[in-house]
Parts: sequence; C-alpha cells; structure tokens
Amino acid sequence: MISPSTFRDLVSGRRRGVGAALARLAMGAASVPYGWAIRWRNGAYDRGTKEVQRPSVPVISVGNLTVGGTGKTPMVEWLARQLRQRDIRVAILSRGYGAEQGSLNDEALELELSLPDVPHLQNPDRAAAAQIAVDELATQLLLLDDGFQHRRLARDFDLVLLDATEPFGFDRLLPRGTLREPVTGLRRAKAVVLSRADMIDAAARQQVRTRVERLAPQAVWAEVEHRPAALVDSAGASYGLEELRGQSILAFCGIGNPAGFRHTLEGLGCQIAAWREFPDHHNYTREDVEELAQLVRTSGSRVAVCTRKDLVKLRVPTVGGAPLRAVSVELRFLRGEAELTAAMEPIVDKAGGANEAMFSE
Repeated sequence: MISPSTFRDLVSGRRRGVGAALARLAMGAASVPYGWAIRWRNGAYDRGTKEVQRPSVPVISVGNLTVGGTGKTPMVEWLARQLRQRDIRVAILSRGYGAEQGSLNDEALELELSLPDVPHLQNPDRAAAAQIAVDELATQLLLLDDGFQHRRLARDFDLVLLDATEPFGFDRLLPRGTLREPVTGLRRAKAVVLSRADMIDAAARQQVRTRVERLAPQAVWAEVEHRPAALVDSAGASYGLEELRGQSILAFCGIGNPAGFRHTLEGLGCQIAAWREFPDHHNYTREDVEELAQLVRTSGSRVAVCTRKDLVKLRVPTVGGAPLRAVSVELRFLRGEAELTAAMEPIVDKAGGANEAMFSE
C-alpha cells in the first residue's frame, strides 16, 4: 500500500516517468465506472427514487468532497462545544471507518478524549444509530460526522470542508484523483468552509471562493486555520509547545493529509530528523512501534511527535526511549464565523424548542 503523500504525488502529476504515467492511465480507467455509480446514486436521491429517512430531531452534517484529512474532527468538536454551551443535548454519528469489530475508530477515540460529555455512536447504518440516539439518549440534535455522501439520512444543514492545499481533489474522481463525487455536488451545501486556509495566500483563497460561489451560490463561506494549542501525552498530561523548539524530533502520522501535519510542525521551530507516514486510519502493531523506536535511535531524535489521532491508538508514553507527544490542534476562524453561526441558528432554536416542549409537558 502506497503512502498518502506518494498517492498525491502520483495523481497530481508531480511524479514523472513511464511507470507513473501508466499508473495514472489505469487509475483513470478505474474512475469511469466509479463515476457512473456515484452519478446514478446521487441522481436517484435527487429524483426521490431512493428512500431518505428523517429523524425526529435536527441533523447537521459535516463532510467533504475528497478523501483524506480536511479537518472534519476539529470542526465536529467546535460544533459540539457550541451546542453544549447552548445546553443542547447533542450526539455524534459516524460510520466507524477503520475500526476493528466492536471497537471505536481513531476519530471516535479522539472525540471521546476531547468531548467526554458528548455520546458518539458508530454504525454503518447511521439511520439506526440516529434512532438509538433519540430514543435512548434523549438527543436533541445529531451531528453527522463525514456525512456529505451518506444521503440516506436526511439532514437540515450540510457543512462541507475543502482543504486549501487541494480543495477540488485535482478535479478527478477516485482513484485518478481524490474526489469522492463530482464538484457539482457542492450545490447541496448550506455552508462551505476552507480549512487550513493559512497555508495559501489571499489570492489563492479568493480563487477557491469564486469557484465555490459559482457551484453553490447559496452557501455560507468561511475560512479556518488549525492552530496548534498544546502537546499532550498518553496519560492526558499537557505541555507547552515551546518544548519542541530547537529539538530534533521523529514525526509520524497515519492521517489522510500528512502535509498539513508537517506544516504545523515546521511552524513550531523543531527539526524533523526522521519522518514516517502510515496509511490513513492505520492500526499500529508491535512491529510499527519497533520500527519507530529504531528511527528514534538512528536519527538521534529527542522527542517522538504524532497527531492526537495516532496517540489515542498507540497509548504509549515513550518510543525508543524518547517521550511521545501529540500535537493538540484547535480550530480558529479567519472569517465567516458569525455568518456560519447565524445560518445554523434556526436549527439550534428548533432543537432547543423541542427541549422546552418536552419539559413543559
């Protein structure tokens, strides 16, 4: 299995040569039947010939157009915190991709750590999970994690994240590009949020926004950055970011877009002595830990650094004798926060009104 960066180098055209060209040709052929299937499926939902199930409470979906990390987890966390501050009982629903049987996947473990008072239900049948959340947990509002393509569950608000570094998936469907569906799917969005907006300049941001406005003129526009907040260890202890300044580190991750993580580390003033990428949703083995320990020793790294998504699966204090730290990231709006909040206000009011009606009865 190739690494996420190698895959992106291949589909973007950055990797040259006869082998790369032949691989792209094969990927292009494979994307044709995938495109037919996606267009048929979306058409069936648009025409109403495929059944849509509507829960009895409002639903906000957070999703994207592309595979890989666009920052859904920080956005779901931000939304959940906003709702809890309004005393709205919220539950998160996700498919549970990458989870072993009977266990939580990495995103769920990460959200469980940061949002202990918000239930997270994982089930490929998210309509069934929604019913459980409403009937058994008295949930007032459902957050559908990675739900843009999961159209069987009706939603009141579709929030779509675009990664600033590759917002439109190289304009090609999987596996030739990283698009999960054609970019015209954005017409369903109520809000489009450009994540990692700080990684491109103002002119590039405006180019993305202009294209989005043509595709989804009704959608609210916002821009966010993912700002490192602290370092954390496997026991939950927190450390200042200055601990990494000037340090030689081993950095590794198993996420969809490793470039974003590397960009974050480079801004912290540390020296990346060794770098290791694993596939997205990677389940770490003893052999992986031994490999990382060897990289620590051969590179002379003083600290091993990963994402919270990796830490919650590893849960070890050290790697090769070096302390293991994860970078905790928080979402910060650069523009559009007030507009996004206002657009969701009727849904939040509806959820709160249901709560008042229940107690008045």
